This record gives sequence, C-alpha cells and structure tokens, in this order.
Amino acid sequence: MNTIPTSHGNGGALGRLLRRPLFWVLSIGSVVVIAAIGVGWQRAGAGDGRGEALTFTVERGPLVIDITGKGTISNRDQEIIKSEVEGRNTILKLVPEGQVVAQGDLLVELDASKLEESRVQQEITLQNAEASYIRARENLAITKSQAASDIAQAELDLRFAKLDLQKYVEGEFPRQKMAAENKITIAEEQLKRAREKLQWSQDLEAKGYLTRTELDADRLEVTSKDLDLKLARQELEVLEKFTYERETAKLNSDVEQMEQALQRVKRKSSAEVVQAEAEFRAREAEYKQQKDRMDKLVEQIDKCRMFAPRGGMVVYATSADRRWWRRGEPLEEGQEVREGQELIHLPTTSGMSIDVNVHESNLQKVAVGQPVRITVEALPGRQFTGKVTKIAPLPDAQSVWMNPDLKVYQTQIEIDGNAKELRTGMSCRAEIIVARHEDALFVPVQSVIRVGGKPTVYVVGSDGPKPRTIEIGLDNNRMVHVLKGLATGEEVLMAPPLGQADREAPQRREGRPSTRPGRRDDEGPGTTRPTTRPGREDRRPEGRSGRGGGRRSRSSGG
Repeated sequence: MNTIPTSHGNGGALGRLLRRPLFWVLSIGSVVVIAAIGVGWQRAGAGDGRGEALTFTVERGPLVIDITGKGTISNRDQEIIKSEVEGRNTILKLVPEGQVVAQGDLLVELDASKLEESRVQQEITLQNAEASYIRARENLAITKSQAASDIAQAELDLRFAKLDLQKYVEGEFPRQKMAAENKITIAEEQLKRAREKLQWSQDLEAKGYLTRTELDADRLEVTSKDLDLKLARQELEVLEKFTYERETAKLNSDVEQMEQALQRVKRKSSAEVVQAEAEFRAREAEYKQQKDRMDKLVEQIDKCRMFAPRGGMVVYATSADRRWWRRGEPLEEGQEVREGQELIHLPTTSGMSIDVNVHESNLQKVAVGQPVRITVEALPGRQFTGKVTKIAPLPDAQSVWMNPDLKVYQTQIEIDGNAKELRTGMSCRAEIIVARHEDALFVPVQSVIRVGGKPTVYVVGSDGPKPRTIEIGLDNNRMVHVLKGLATGEEVLMAPPLGQADREAPQRREGRPSTRPGRRDDEGPGTTRPTTRPGREDRRPEGRSGRGGGRRSRSSGG
C-alpha cells in the first residue's frame, strides 16, 4: 500500500505518535525536529572529511493538505432564555409565540426605569469615589518621594560626618603632627649650628681675631635657637594632648548625631508612608466597590433586553412546560417575572456539530464548505464526514485571556446526517481537508529554507550541494508541495545550512501566515499535521523517503 513519504526516522513510532493527543504531538514533534536537525549536522561533519549529509530524492505521489483539531460533539437541541435581572420586573415587549426569529433578534424587554435611576445616582457616587482614589494615589506617590528624599539627605549628612572624622584622623592630624616634628628638627639643627659657631667665635676671640661684640651676637643667636626649639616642642605637645582629643571628640559626636538623625528620618518617613498607603487602600477599595456596583447596574440594564442567541421558532416556557403543577399564567406583556424564571425556548435541529480551534497561522487555509473527516475516540474504527459551516471573525476571547500570544479562531463543523450513536460531550478529532493532490511533487519541509525571502533548497550534484530557488504551495508540516524548480529524481539536503536562511520571513513580520516550511513556531491548537493518503495509515518504515529519501550521500558542501 503506497503512502506519503516520510522524513528520516522510525515510521512506526511516528505513526503511533501522530495518533496521540495533539498537545503531545506538538510538544514531542518539536523535540524530534530539533534532534533530527542536530543529528543531520553532526553527520555532516563526520566521515572522511568531505562531509556526510542526509538527502531526499524528489518524487511524485499523492499529497493531502489538512488541518487537524480536537473538539467535543454537541447536540443542537434548544436554547433556554431566562430572566437574569434581580427581583421582579415587568415585561414591556415580548416576541409573539410561534414566530421564527434570527440570531440577534430582540425576544424580551423588561422595565429598566428603576435601574436607570439607580445608575444615575451611582454614577455620581462613583465619580466622587474616583476623585478620592486619585487624590490618595497621588498623595502616596508624593509621600514616598519626600520620604526617599529625606532619607537620602540624612544618609548624605551621615556620610559627610564620617568623612570629616576620617579626614582629620587620617589626613589633617598626621599633616599637622608632621609639620610640628619637622619644625622641631629644623630648630634642633639650627641650635646645633649656632652652638658650633659660638664655639668657633670663642676660639677666635681668645686669639684676638674676633671682637667682644661679635662674640656676644653669637651667644644671643644660640639663646634664640634654643627658645625656638622649646616652642616647637610645646606646639607638638599641645597638638597631641589637646587639639587632637578635642577635634576627634567633636567629629565623633557629629557622626553619632547624624546616625540618630537618620534613624529619626527613617521612622518618620516609614510612618508617613504607611499612613498614606492605608489611606490609598481604603480609597481604592471604596472606588472598586462603587465601580462594581456601577458595572452590576449596567449589566442588569443590559440584561433587561434579551436577544436570540441563534435562529429558531419561539416557544414560551409556560407552553413548553408539561408539568401541570408548574404551569402559570400565559406569558404576556405587562406580566411580572422573577429572576431565574424561564421565559422562552428556542428549539434547534437534532443534528450534531463540533467546535474546533484553528490557529491563526492556518486561518487562510480554512474556508466554509471544506470537507471534514471525523473520528470519535469512543467509537474506534468509525469515521464520519462533515463540512465547515462557520469561522469566527475574531480570536477566541478565552484563549487570548489565558495566553495573549495564542490566537485561535473557533470553527464550527456540522456533521453530515443524523448519527444516532453520537452523544453530546464525546471527544473527537476533525481533519479539515484543505487540498488533495493525486500527483504532486513534494519534499520534506525541513529541506526548504528562505534565502533572500525566497524558498530555497540545496540540490546535491556532482560538485556538491548547490542552492536553488523554488516555488512552493501549501504544506502539511511534513511535506511541502513543490510547484516549480525541481524535477523527479533530484536529491536535496534534508538539513540545509541554516546559516544561509533569513532570520525572519517577511510574511511573519507583517503578521501574515507564513508558508515557510520547517518552521514550528506557528503550531498550536488546530495546526496542520503530517497526513497520508485519505483513509490510510502511514505504514511505510521511516528511513526511506520515497525511492531515495533519507539515504546518505557524500558531498563536499555538507
């Protein structure tokens, strides 16, 4: 039995993997692709030095492009319209019973005059609460800013006080002491020279070469130098015993005062911030409470107008209820209804439908009317058919809220016929058939990269692999349809040099779905998956892609 060629690997394991839930297929498939690329590059660097790479032989065969998604079967039974407005309210407008309505038509309108009055009063209260909230918020910001500024200034004062102490102990005092000691040294040297000179003058005076007046002058010089020395020694003693003690005591006191001032500023700032935060939280809680009340009033007003969620024939709940003890007065305008009371039933057809999520990257492939193959987990071996009937115009809001980076569009599939064995809530897998090609040229998606924004493959020739630009169509995440640029029998690298590829395809930068093969970043719920021929499983062992896929070839390009 012929099947679509597969890439290098174990065919049986891949087949079993594809039959697992889509979440595991995507998770494990990404790891397999990365591992395959790593092995391909590892092999490309081994061998005899010329390089060894896996190649795929281009061939023709059947190719199916499909998109797979999982969903739950639902029965198109009936819609029950209930009053969701609190208390009891009067019916102002009521659609006639038996009338066929379309989706979105007004069914029931309740009296909302009291709710409108409450909304006006609540809007005034909400505005006052919002003003108090904004004032408390800004006051908190100012308090925090002022606290940070005061603490920073106190810390700076403390730092300066410590620097002044360090400056005197390690700078000014050693300098002053050194100057005093130097002065003593100079005075001692001068006194020594004066004494030597006096001794010399006394010898000259004794020999009659020097007058008495000159000798007295030398004696006076010795006395002066001796006084200078005593004065210098006294200055050093005063510096060490008194000046140093006084200055260090003063500077240490300044440091202690600055430390205490810093603690006071921190405590005061913390108390002011706590008070401002408490005020802010109280005003914020009050604002949220008033806003919730306002939102609830608006919601209640909106719920006074009930619209048809889908088309159908109107049946009053009082007429549909066959329990005689539950029957009341016929539903009519002017009647009061309570919260939770059933008002209208909208019967639907008895057919089954499925809602699946299609990832935004595959949205361009899906169209209303496309055929769908459906398999149900509870009914193994059975296959049902259907068609796409509706595609949501906007992404699913719940999925966007859960994961803002995930954009999926809810697609409705209608099951053909009326299969009685199907039940609401059954899990199923839907394969949307995008295209069928009975005779198509294809290569593995990992063989194609984008160079200069154009799809490119590396064709193996006698002088090694060479890049070649090709034209491609859609892919099924395993094989890509080749429109132009290749011929049957040519061999292409399964692991092309990714260093030559573009960092990001232009389509993806502009937000359009990319057809770049081999990229897995667009996978998500409802993504395409590798598909064999319709109705057949891929039983061919992987490791042989077509007639030449997956075999090794020697080349100098690697």
